[in-house]
Amino acid sequence: MATKTNLHPRNQHREGYDFVRLVSDLPELEAFTITNPVGQTTIDFQDVAAVRMLNRALLKTYYDINFWDIPANYLCPPIPGRVDYIHYLADLLACSNNQEIPRGRQIKALDIGTGASLVYPLTGQSEYGWHFTGVDIDAGAIKSAQQICEFNKLKITLRRHKSRQNIFRGVIEPCDAFHVTLCNPPFHASIEHANKGNQRKWRNLGKEHSKKLNFGGQNAELWCPGGEIKFLATMVEQSMEFADQCLWFSSLVSKKDNLQPLYRILKNAKVAEFKVVDMAQGQKTSRFIAWTYIKEGQRSLYMNAAGK
Repeated sequence: MATKTNLHPRNQHREGYDFVRLVSDLPELEAFTITNPVGQTTIDFQDVAAVRMLNRALLKTYYDINFWDIPANYLCPPIPGRVDYIHYLADLLACSNNQEIPRGRQIKALDIGTGASLVYPLTGQSEYGWHFTGVDIDAGAIKSAQQICEFNKLKITLRRHKSRQNIFRGVIEPCDAFHVTLCNPPFHASIEHANKGNQRKWRNLGKEHSKKLNFGGQNAELWCPGGEIKFLATMVEQSMEFADQCLWFSSLVSKKDNLQPLYRILKNAKVAEFKVVDMAQGQKTSRFIAWTYIKEGQRSLYMNAAGK
């Protein structure tokens, strides 16, 4: 398939999906392949089972994950876009590490809302060897993540969070030190907004009356009171309490309009620096925002100290 030049330069999926290789590694995928109008092999991305099987093949072929599955109705994330976030975070950390991308288990990453798919820890530990701590409020998601870890004999720390009002409180323990946090926040303000957004997606795909979510998703994955901006405001507020326990806090921001109020929130929090990093997957543009309370001259010291 045509080269996806918008993906990060280190993204293994820049040239599209190599279905010959994927089917060779996971023969079950072949039953879901179709030929598009220009003669290319692909899958029906409206078919949840097909997307799930494609993810299973991608994780097996590129990230050495021999077993991967998620329960029905949980978010089934697109792997290329998710791993882009990991690569850009590696670049962010390199800026505090003499322009060298940090690798190895001494680099600690905290994934807020890790989900049943465990997609960020799986891809991040494979690409860079980082040690991940995955946190989720949903018991089913944690159970699924534990099964993935056990089957693949992965050393990923998992924590169940019990408070919807807290993001870092009750998660970051006194002895913890992280180099980076990451998050794909719920972006709807209510289940009604989530359903309306879902209907728009299906109309764009020519499925006017479908009630299925495009890539699945539980309530905690899709919405929270106040929506994305309220969630991120709480995240910034609570990050102040752990300013010396993490080098860079970060989160995806799905709505560009939320950036301006976030700038004001971050300035009020008196962060040392914040950055917005744009990413693009095909025609879709996404971004994440990252902030730190540690001054630039001290960051290389933190890089060395946090992993010990």
